[in-house]
Amino acid sequence: MSYSLPIETDRLTLRRYLETDYDDLLKLQSSPDVTRFLLYDPKTPEQVRQSLAGRLADVPMDTDGQALTVAVILRETGRHVGEVTLFVHQAEQRTGEVGFVFHPDFHGQGYAREASVELLRLGFEELGWHRIIGRLDHRNTGSAKLLERLGMRLEAHFVRNEFLKGEWTDELVYALLADEWKAR
Repeated sequence: MSYSLPIETDRLTLRRYLETDYDDLLKLQSSPDVTRFLLYDPKTPEQVRQSLAGRLADVPMDTDGQALTVAVILRETGRHVGEVTLFVHQAEQRTGEVGFVFHPDFHGQGYAREASVELLRLGFEELGWHRIIGRLDHRNTGSAKLLERLGMRLEAHFVRNEFLKGEWTDELVYALLADEWKAR
């Protein structure tokens, strides 16, 4: 399977991470505001170095558990505003997941939607996937609204199914099928 990067939109460039993105990734992954609803706590500089190393690797996206995370850059200024990720759930079943993490300074400007649309396109049109989901903590209403704006529908609400950061939390699962993507 192959996919093409970088991806250019009207306002953004989605590209592979570079070694020089370390400071921007550190700002993102070490912020309690950013990691509040994520599966990890704010990361140390060393943990961010490991995270960046994983993002630098070439990922064929043909094996369960693989993930492609790309940096989202403002074309006008060259600023790193966040990242979007495609995860391979089941390669044989052609299913995956989309995720997004953006710096709070850039919330509410449509960047996450603009970038996530491109990852859905990549998943459905370039990788030939059948189904893509989005999973999140039910308290993360901003991300839930974004998944809905992307045309995804709420399929599941799992009550207190994850023990996250010292408490039981509900998980929402949104989904979109390839034929729904084509028909949008």
